[in-house]
Amino acid sequence: MKFFAMHTSVKLGLVAALLILISTLSQTQAADYEEIDWVALMPEDDLSALLNRPEFLNDIADGSAADSVDDFASKQLEDEQAQRYQQALVSTRVIEAFDGKAIRIPGFIVPLEQNDEQKATAFFVVPYFGACLHMPPPPPNQILYVEYKEGIAVENLYDPYWFEGTVKIDNHESALGTSAYSLVLDSFALYEE
Repeated sequence: MKFFAMHTSVKLGLVAALLILISTLSQTQAADYEEIDWVALMPEDDLSALLNRPEFLNDIADGSAADSVDDFASKQLEDEQAQRYQQALVSTRVIEAFDGKAIRIPGFIVPLEQNDEQKATAFFVVPYFGACLHMPPPPPNQILYVEYKEGIAVENLYDPYWFEGTVKIDNHESALGTSAYSLVLDSFALYEE
C-alpha cells in the first residue's frame, strides 16, 4: 500500500509538472505570433503596381458598369503601367517565407459557410470592411481563407478582429473571391488597439 501511495504521489507530481510545461509552452507559442500588416503578404512589385494606379481610372464613375475588376481585367491595355496594375489586381503571387509562419493580423470576416447555429465556419479574412461584399475584392494575395469548425458568431460585418494562426500557401476560390493564402486559425478576438 505504501508503494502505491508513493507511486501515486510521483504520478501526481509528474502530471503537475507536465501541466506547468504545457502552460508555459502555450504562453511561449502565443508570444511567437508575428504581428504583420497586410502588405507584407504581397510581393513588392505587386504593391508598387497598385500604388501607381493608371490616371484614366480616375475618370470612371463609382458604381458604373466600367467600375469593376472584371471590366478592367477584360481590357486590352498597351500601357505597361496599366498592365502591371491590371495583373496586380488579380495576383495570386505570394511570399513563400509566410508558408508555415505563425502570424497575428487584423481583419474583417466575409462569411462563406455557416453551421446550424449561424456561426461562420468557413470565411475569408480581408483587410477592409466590405471587401468581396460591397466592393471589388482585394487581390487574392490580400485574402486569407479560414475553415474553423467551432465557428465564429459574426454579430456585425463591420467588426474587425485579431486573428492568430499559421499561414499556408493555398488557393481557394469562391463566388465572392479567390484567396492565395489560408490560415489555420488558433485564436481570434474583437479588435482593440
